[in-house]
Amino acid sequence: MPELPEVETVRRTLHNLIISKQIESVTIQWPKIIKHPDDALEFETLLKGQKIHQVDRRGKFLKIFLDDFVLVSHLRMEGRFGVYTHTEEIDKHTHVIFHFTDGKELRYRDVRKFGTMHLFPKGEEEKQLPLSQLGPEPFSKDFTFEDLKMKLSKTKRFIKVALLDQRFVVGLGNIYVDEALFLSGVHPERISNELGDEEIERLHHYIIQTLKKAVDKGGSTIRSYVNSQGEIGMFQNDLYVYGREEQPCKQCQTPIKKIKVGGRGTHFCEDCQK
Repeated sequence: MPELPEVETVRRTLHNLIISKQIESVTIQWPKIIKHPDDALEFETLLKGQKIHQVDRRGKFLKIFLDDFVLVSHLRMEGRFGVYTHTEEIDKHTHVIFHFTDGKELRYRDVRKFGTMHLFPKGEEEKQLPLSQLGPEPFSKDFTFEDLKMKLSKTKRFIKVALLDQRFVVGLGNIYVDEALFLSGVHPERISNELGDEEIERLHHYIIQTLKKAVDKGGSTIRSYVNSQGEIGMFQNDLYVYGREEQPCKQCQTPIKKIKVGGRGTHFCEDCQK
């Protein structure tokens, strides 16, 4: 599933591709992707004639700002956006098509059909699910050591599980939680409210640092992730533990282990993360 760096890369490329385009009509091939409004036909009707002004991001969600509405989209496992000419063939996994007045089309393709789209009047998007319960952005002034410490002090969950909770900090998923925990020297099965101040300080630092480095490199290409122009990310070449089961640790040469934590595959070094 794309995490913050991958979604940010999609945001940047989409912004360049669709800014200032006007929607002539919308075709929905798989109505279950549309979560709000309940009626897919209403979704199509509301978007007719709307002009795209900005593409933003909130955690792992894309936010597309139009004249009167904000389209909130989650790519889930394999959702992808791409811009095509109207004459290009449409494959069977394309489920939503935004037809522009200039003859181009923004197509949403999703093999597993897990992605979601919500359409809200401007100003309402942050007041309702799925955005209303999200925590702070990791690069914002709201994500502080004190805020992270306070939240961790209130839960006895494994730290791996707690950091996957988007109410703590948005944008982290399996890949970057494993990486931040490794760099912090924190075992993924440590109990959250037992972490000391120094450990939390390191964790706060490496969450931000890891995500920033991944954004700079266009994210990680894991499984089938590509950005909106079909380009792969390069951060997977810098991963310390994720996807490196039984390979030597880059710091101590101990073989990387993989276990299940909270039902999620989790990679760590037994020596570096006591």
